[in-house]
Amino acid sequence: MNLAQLEAEIFSLPLQDRAALAQRLLLSLEEVSESEFEQFWGEESARRVAEYDAGKVQSVPGSAVAEKARALLR
Repeated sequence: MNLAQLEAEIFSLPLQDRAALAQRLLLSLEEVSESEFEQFWGEESARRVAEYDAGKVQSVPGSAVAEKARALLR
């Protein structure tokens, strides 16, 4: 299974399950040093910018993201 397949499967989970998984993943990062953490986020940022520049993803206005988050919390 590649990352895209795993991501698609994760996003199909109910909100509660995704939240629990996110919490576990964040806690697992505590084992990573600060420099490793910065490196990982730098690589992730570069990957996201490259995908955007290549037209593989579209940007979403922050207001739309906030509105969706509020709707999910209701």
